[in-house]
Amino acid sequence: MTGLSANTRYFYRFTWVEGGTRSPVGRTKTLPSGAASQVRLAVFSCSNYPAGFFNAYADAAAQPDLDAALHLGDFIYEYSRAGYASQNAAALGRLSDPDAELITLSDYRRRHAQYRSDPDLQALAAAVPMIAVWDDHESANNAWRDGAENHQSGEGDWAVRKATAIRVWHEWMPTRVGADPGKTWRRFDFGTLVSLHMLDTRLAGRDRQLDIASYVGAGGSFDGARFAAEVADPNRQLLGAEQTAWLQAQLQASTATWQVLGQQVLMGRMNIPAPVALQQITVGAYAALVQKAQTAPGTLTPQEQATLAAPSIPYNLDAWDGYAAARETVLGTARTLDRNLVVLAGDTHNAWGNDLLDLQGNRCGVEFATPSVSSPGFEAVFPNENPQVFAASIEALIGPLQYADTSRRGYLLITATSAECRGEWRFVSTTQSRTYTATTGRTLRVLPGAAGRALVA
Repeated sequence: MTGLSANTRYFYRFTWVEGGTRSPVGRTKTLPSGAASQVRLAVFSCSNYPAGFFNAYADAAAQPDLDAALHLGDFIYEYSRAGYASQNAAALGRLSDPDAELITLSDYRRRHAQYRSDPDLQALAAAVPMIAVWDDHESANNAWRDGAENHQSGEGDWAVRKATAIRVWHEWMPTRVGADPGKTWRRFDFGTLVSLHMLDTRLAGRDRQLDIASYVGAGGSFDGARFAAEVADPNRQLLGAEQTAWLQAQLQASTATWQVLGQQVLMGRMNIPAPVALQQITVGAYAALVQKAQTAPGTLTPQEQATLAAPSIPYNLDAWDGYAAARETVLGTARTLDRNLVVLAGDTHNAWGNDLLDLQGNRCGVEFATPSVSSPGFEAVFPNENPQVFAASIEALIGPLQYADTSRRGYLLITATSAECRGEWRFVSTTQSRTYTATTGRTLRVLPGAAGRALVA
């Protein structure tokens, strides 16, 4: 459509001429040009239909003055009806359709159609324009360029399945399909205030994930030297060479106050003690051990001393932590160009606020990571941990981490002005009922300029 004015809200609807049917009225908004006083975005990830209701969408649909909704991936899940996070689906009336894992063109189309039948997703789609990118579950869990953890030898050719998933994603999402449907990286300029660079960290250029279990030897010993060398391999790609070059050129060309990366996985350094990462000891027990070492070091047993002496390692090798050189390239580019870098992330189902530091400890930007819409977080992985104590312990263990909430569902509100970029984590009280309340859990901001670029209250 042409002839639209910048920074203007428009109303629209669709009409099926032959059937005489009209859709409900929707609302959209065009990008601003020139100076913009404010940009306000609602950020989502990991909306799992059988896991619960999409109350986060409903709350966002009622938010005033949103410029756009950003969905950072896992818009659908590919599992069978008995798959991940489906234990309450029958009671909620949210059994997955089709009942089998998604493989064929028809499978992916039916699943997307089911998700689009959700009234809260429909309300969000009618209230605000959406900018989206896929993660892994739009195709298969833990996907990478040439395969996926959830793609088995009996499920056909991965290239065919990936192409099918990409085709259907474009059919159902508000995108423009280019000559290569697999290239989704693109830039949105909200005037001179925000340049939003939407990236694909999943299907286009990603090398296969490392497996942390392969570094564990007899008796639980961890081969830290080999692990460090392979994680830091300069040839390991997450974006791929073509997309990396594109991003560097966009950061060079844009003079917007805020350079925002809309992408899937955590960029912050999430290093935790190896015994915790390998689940050889709980977070709470490790915190108690640290306290013991501070108050009564002479009482530590040799095993406890060995636990405390173990190195800190990334807990999630599917994130940027598994692609250290690729992360340094992005951070180094932003720092060299003196850009105010704000990274948005999803994928983990939990809320995070990170300072982004390069290997030399230089401030390069910040990261706001959204909780999931409905997929369970760490409260399901560590059911015996107190969620508040767990999150506080993680914050204490990870230096650059300024905020964590590992047990609540919701979304992220980003508000950018020339003076600051603010992240507000919104949480819903439940996903198991359509009756809910929503609250703000935490608000952090970052200031522009080299003296800023760190999260503050």
